Amino acid sequence: MAQVAPELQYSEEHEWVANEAGNLVSIGISAVATDALGDIVYVDLPEVGTAVTAGETCGEVESTKSVSDLYSPVTGEVTEVNTAVVEDPALINSDPYGAGWLFKVAAESHGPLLSAVDYAAKNGGEL
Repeated sequence: MAQVAPELQYSEEHEWVANEAGNLVSIGISAVATDALGDIVYVDLPEVGTAVTAGETCGEVESTKSVSDLYSPVTGEVTEVNTAVVEDPALINSDPYGAGWLFKVAAESHGPLLSAVDYAAKNGGEL
């Protein structure tokens, strides 16, 4: 069973949100999603300075099984992109809640998010 990090919030589309200082948030995809995708081989992320909108596509993740859209769980401006996962997408599989984070946003607002407990119950994850 895939791990769900209890300190994070989650979107219906399997992105996680970690609140940082002020309105800054880190975004990644859950272990539930990485398990379903299989080995991730390519990631296309929004560029720094890009405006993202909660619920809208902002990139994609390609695995050996499929290509999936990335949806932004927040509205705001991208402030940082994790170049390490662009260079080595397997980091997303090996450490989805740590080194496999995708990008950071100066968030103006959040879309609908689930608690870790609700996300795990809905998606078969384990806290």
